[in-house]
Amino acid sequence: PELRPAVVVCPATLKSNWLIEARAWLETDERIVVVNSGKTKSLDADIIIINYELMKKWVQALQSIRPKILVADESHMLKTPAAARSKAVKELASVTPHKIFLTGTPVLSRPGELWNQLQILDPAQYPDSRFVAWHIRYAGAYKGRFGWDFSGASNLDELAASLKTIMIRRTKEQVLPELPAKRRQTLLVSINNRREYNKADKEFMAWLIEQKGAEAADRASHVEQLAKIEYLRQIAIRGKMKQVQDSIKTFLLNGEKLVVFATHRATIDTLMSEFGGQAVKIVGGMSGKQKQESIDAFQNDPDVRLFIGNIKAAGVGITLTAASNVAFLELPWTPSDLEQAEDRLHRIGQSNAVNVCFFLAEGTIDATIATMLDTKGSIIDQIMSNPAGAGLNLLDLLQEAILDDNNK
Repeated sequence: PELRPAVVVCPATLKSNWLIEARAWLETDERIVVVNSGKTKSLDADIIIINYELMKKWVQALQSIRPKILVADESHMLKTPAAARSKAVKELASVTPHKIFLTGTPVLSRPGELWNQLQILDPAQYPDSRFVAWHIRYAGAYKGRFGWDFSGASNLDELAASLKTIMIRRTKEQVLPELPAKRRQTLLVSINNRREYNKADKEFMAWLIEQKGAEAADRASHVEQLAKIEYLRQIAIRGKMKQVQDSIKTFLLNGEKLVVFATHRATIDTLMSEFGGQAVKIVGGMSGKQKQESIDAFQNDPDVRLFIGNIKAAGVGITLTAASNVAFLELPWTPSDLEQAEDRLHRIGQSNAVNVCFFLAEGTIDATIATMLDTKGSIIDQIMSNPAGAGLNLLDLLQEAILDDNNK
C-alpha cells in the first residue's frame, strides 16, 4: 500500500475485472482510475489501470507521475521487443523502481520469448550486452546465411534454475488443497456497438423497423418488451464477441481445455468459424451419435481444446471433465440451467477445482439478467435450505457504483 502511484497494464478485457478486484480487496479510500480510449482522464490517483494498446499514447503522462510500482498482467504479450506496447512498457519500467509481471504462460513456444520480459524486469541482470550470449546459451542461437536464428532451445535445466532468482511459479496442483471445488468470476467487457445498442434500448420500434422492416416491427409490437429483451441480448453478444474471442485465444495459449456455453446459434457458429479444427460443438438438432462424437473428441483428443455448447442442448447429461474451466458468454433464464451446465465439468472424474467465468457486457441487458438470476437463486436456496452463500451471486464482486452506472 505504500507503493503509490501504482500502474496496472493488462489486456483490455481485464480492465473492469482489475477495477472490481481492487475495490473488493484494497483500502476503501484508494483512488482508482481506468484509462479508456477517446477520453481524457486525470492520472491523479493511487492506482491507474490501462490496457496495452493505449500505452504508446499514455506512456509520457504515466512517466510524469513517477509510479512506484508497475504490474503487467499477461506479460507474455511483451515477448516481442519491437512491438509498440513492449517499447512503451519498457519506457515506463525504466522510471519505476518495482515491477511485477503476471502470466500463466511466460513462454508460448521458445525460450527466446523470455528475454524481453526479463530485461524489462531487471535490465541490470539482463543488459543488451548479454543478448547474443544469452540466446546462444539458452535459445540455441546460431548465425546462418540470413543472419541470426534465435528460435531454438538449449540448456533448459540451467535456464530453469536461473529463473528462480526472478520468477515465482505455482502450479494448480501445488495450490489445489487451498482452492474451493467451484469458483465463480464475473468479467465485465465493453461492447463495440454501443451506438446501436443505445438506439435499440431507447427507440426500440424505430430501430426494429430500420433493421428488420415494418412487418417484423408489427409482429413484435404484440410482445414488445419480450422482443426488446431478446434483440438487446443479440446486440450485446455481437458487441462483446471480439473481446470474448481474444480472451479465449489467450486462455488456450496455456495448453488447457475450455468449455464455452452460449444460447444463440449465431454465437456458436461464429466461434466455430473462428476456432475451426480445435473446437467441437453441441447444439439443438444434432443426433445422439453426433453429440457423442463431439464429447469423445473433447474428452480424448489433445488437439480438440475447445467445447462450444448451447446451454439447453449441452447443459445436462454429459461429462466434460477434460476441462476444469468453463465460460458463459450468454446467460440462461433460470439458475438451474446455469448450474446444470457448470456441473458438466464439476462431476465424478474431475480432479481439479472448476473455474467458472461469466462474460457480462458492461451497461447492457446482461446485468439485468444476472440480477434476476441472483434473485431466483436466493429464493431457491431458501426453499432448499441451502447454506448461506451457496447461491450464484454473479454480481457479488460488482461494486454498487458500477451497477448504478450500468443501469443508467
